[in-house]
Amino acid sequence: MGAGLGSRQGLERQYLRRVYSQCTIVRVSVPLALLGLLDREPSHGYDLKRDYDAYFGRGKPLPFGQVYATLARLARDGKVVAGEVEPGAGPDRKRYVITDAGKSEVEAWLAEPIEPEPHLQTTLFVKVVLALMLSRPAEDYLDTQRSAHLQRMRELTELKRSGSFVDALLADHALFHLEADLHWIDTTAARLDALTNVVRS
Repeated sequence: MGAGLGSRQGLERQYLRRVYSQCTIVRVSVPLALLGLLDREPSHGYDLKRDYDAYFGRGKPLPFGQVYATLARLARDGKVVAGEVEPGAGPDRKRYVITDAGKSEVEAWLAEPIEPEPHLQTTLFVKVVLALMLSRPAEDYLDTQRSAHLQRMRELTELKRSGSFVDALLADHALFHLEADLHWIDTTAARLDALTNVVRS
């Protein structure tokens, strides 16, 4: 009995650490977001920063240093190629082009559902916008995410049924967030045409 209680309390502590630490972590993957923007068209670092800030960096613009450090790592890993320096204003006028390896990574990332959890909308929003920019099936990505959410909600509902009072409270906390996510997914799916017009204008 004591061992079981200790095990359950340990799981509850792990859950709390995981959920509440994730609430404070920026969920956008900057390298993948930049790769997605490059999959749309070759771009200078300045243009990538401008588009990232316009779509994904509301209130928290991406530092130039992070843009170029990320591009350098992507080039090192064979996911982008930097062109020759072009004439013009600014310290770095290289145009970056995504490689086949980079395209494959973007495609795999867009298609993979995010682990259903509170505060995932930032990453999901990035995926939807990039999918629309790249003429990829944003509806399919939303459907995949909806399925992942529903599966997680079934698991949490079972935890409420079979677990302790504390289990039920923790499950309710997660379920309320997931229900809000589902509402956002459905609302966004209904507005994809309007969002498409915005991101492709």
